[in-house]
Amino acid sequence: MARPQSRFICQRCAESFLRWEGQCRACGEWNSLVETIVREPSRAGRPVGHGKAAAQPARLAHISEADLPRFSLGIGELDRVLGGGLVPGSLVLLGGEPGIGKSTLLLQAAAGLTRGPAGERGVLYASGEESPGQIRLRATRLGLLGGMSGERIQVLAEHDVGRIAEVARAAQPALVVVDSIQTATVEELDGAAGSVGQVRESALRLMDLAKGDGIAVILVGHVTKDGSIAGPKTLEHLVDAVVSLEGERHAAIRLLRATKNRFGSTDEIGVFEMDDAGMMEVADPARAFLAVHPGSAPGSVVAPTMEGSRPILVEVQALVSPTGYGTPTRKASGLDPNRVSLLIAVLGRRAGIALGSHDVYANLAGGLSVMEPGLDLPVALALASSLRDRPIAPGTVAIGEVGLLGELRGVVGLERRLREAARLGFRRALVPRPSAGATIARIEGLDVTHAETLAEAIKAALDDRAEARGEAVPAMLG
Repeated sequence: MARPQSRFICQRCAESFLRWEGQCRACGEWNSLVETIVREPSRAGRPVGHGKAAAQPARLAHISEADLPRFSLGIGELDRVLGGGLVPGSLVLLGGEPGIGKSTLLLQAAAGLTRGPAGERGVLYASGEESPGQIRLRATRLGLLGGMSGERIQVLAEHDVGRIAEVARAAQPALVVVDSIQTATVEELDGAAGSVGQVRESALRLMDLAKGDGIAVILVGHVTKDGSIAGPKTLEHLVDAVVSLEGERHAAIRLLRATKNRFGSTDEIGVFEMDDAGMMEVADPARAFLAVHPGSAPGSVVAPTMEGSRPILVEVQALVSPTGYGTPTRKASGLDPNRVSLLIAVLGRRAGIALGSHDVYANLAGGLSVMEPGLDLPVALALASSLRDRPIAPGTVAIGEVGLLGELRGVVGLERRLREAARLGFRRALVPRPSAGATIARIEGLDVTHAETLAEAIKAALDDRAEARGEAVPAMLG
């Protein structure tokens, strides 16, 4: 059988060349040629009715409901992000920075699968980065050598996708883990491992394995400096789900979130804590991101956010100080910096809190990243609290969106957020005033204060506390 030929295809104009060139001679685009295997006509463009029966149209209402059985990976937080478990025949891409814990999480997931109903088929763990001895060392540290996991997980130190697919089709495991897609290669291509052509063709062949044999495949992908998964963007279009593992390498908390999921929601997150025993599920994620202080501090506000169907309380921290240079500094970590700049402008124009000559630093404690507009009010209160050096009363939470006119707008799932705050011991909540006809159910143990504007909310959060202590309330800085 003749060896399949490869061509270098321009990703802009689709012109093909025999060898790589820096510039496409057809359209003039630079660095657009990607090595691609030339498919046989029988595979690429098979005529209708030849070999395989042609598909027939069906009325939408008459299509039977698809049965998507799932099997659990033994890790509740991972199953939650995937939409309730792993679907057989699905192709999942797990991305993350080097050293964040991707291989550890997947080895634990493989062990969890072997203990479930699908465990009899076993797991094939193919690694192009580590030797079997290195994988055994990790399994020993995680305590996975004994029991079902030690017998039902097969380790294959191989980067050739053809060989991985051959072994998988012979063993018919329930799950194939490929660690990582950047080290996978296709024999017919001359490009180095990690090149655009190798990554794309490797993903295509693994997709054929998943869809053709009903074997779930999880690919590990590395993340570049800009936070995107290395390789061509088409890699993310090919897979059924894209899951990212996030967190600071020097911190214990890890977040798992889906940016694409054909079989479930992309709103759910999983919360883990990394320790010597591996990735451990956090028992109470709602309080995982609350910092511990000996007392109340200026510039700190707790906000009840929503991640999918789960309320999570986070601490918003802000530091405001006079600038030492002509241009003030604006830094935001875990928050949208453009949104912080907008709030600074609204504070100065609508609430009399002028920050034009001050450096501003805003941060979410615990390494969490949240972009929902409901954090507007907590960020604004934290900035005002830091500027006036007056802490907000302990046991207070705040949530709400701030408009350009300084008005406060409601957020989705407010009652659920407040109930979670009350469960964690908070006694007061500062929220936008409900619209006409809307009501908020009374929550036991929680005093809910409504505000219509940002200036009113700042007064309720800071000035009322000063009056309660018998202090003189300072004038607004402006």
